[in-house]
Amino acid sequence: MRLMQVMAGARHGGAEAFFVRLAIALEGVDGITQEVVIRRDALRAAVLKKHGLVVRQQPFGGPFDLWTPFALRRAVVSFGPDIVLTWMNRASRVVPQGRHVVVGRLGGYYDLKYYRRCDYLVCNTPDLVRHVREGGWPEARSAYLPNFVSLPPTGTRSRPDLGVPNDALLLLGLGRLHSNKAFDILLKAVARVPNAWLVLAGAGPEADGLKQLAAGLGVADRVRFLGWVEDVGPLLRSCDLFVCSSRREPLGNMVLEAWAAERPVIATASEGPRQLITDQGNGVLVPVDDVEAMTAAIVGLQDDPARREVLARQGHASYERDFSEAVVVRRYVDFFKKVGPACAA
Repeated sequence: MRLMQVMAGARHGGAEAFFVRLAIALEGVDGITQEVVIRRDALRAAVLKKHGLVVRQQPFGGPFDLWTPFALRRAVVSFGPDIVLTWMNRASRVVPQGRHVVVGRLGGYYDLKYYRRCDYLVCNTPDLVRHVREGGWPEARSAYLPNFVSLPPTGTRSRPDLGVPNDALLLLGLGRLHSNKAFDILLKAVARVPNAWLVLAGAGPEADGLKQLAAGLGVADRVRFLGWVEDVGPLLRSCDLFVCSSRREPLGNMVLEAWAAERPVIATASEGPRQLITDQGNGVLVPVDDVEAMTAAIVGLQDDPARREVLARQGHASYERDFSEAVVVRRYVDFFKKVGPACAA
């Protein structure tokens, strides 16, 4: 099977990170020959090439970018794929059609007009499958394929290194510093829990505003802004609680990462986490934008380390059953085998 993946995403993001993981994992599958086309990014290209992938880079600009569609057509003709897997609106909008099967991968509630050239759509949550089917996409040509995350390394970040007291309750938040992530709500909750310290690993447009908010709440000395961190495994291994405070979260890769690292999770009942988490089973769910509920969840687990251990264990079991690399890669391969011959016929 000849597979071409086309990623037109930004430098950082959950979909972009999963694309890299999936491309590397599929490179190790017998019977798959793969090329990838990415939006120009020297660092991403270097990582992919290090793992043996053939990488082509294109600008993937706006509607006046005439070069990328032309170059993509040439790449398809040259490689001759059986399947082209597209990531993000820009890639799906310009992918050439032909004798190959085009599969669009959705990780958000996108406008389906960008996916008219696709033969199939795969979505990383059941609710996104509902979204595309309600948008008119045929049931037989849409499927749920989850993300996987890799087990983080065994190392940790020491508390002295982070500037956190050894007896503090260490909370961790991950992701873009954007209003959708609702780190403002998390900061307000931290302000109500005197022994809680927060590490935020991420970058984005809200960075300055969040730092000002922390200062205004009087918790700047208990919050660590680390910027974007490529390897979050040591941070996950070091925290007492992982908190996903998002207002909008189509999936919640960071929940899966926390489960893989065997960390207890508190998450808001936004789109993705409420599909992943059974409240009080493999995590704790709280309402979106509810400072009091978030505070109560943190305090409750602060005072109950045994409960934290149970949540961590059950979250890890969910990860191993549904979101480990071996499980998800097999599902992707089975899907490709199913749709490739069927569409060609």
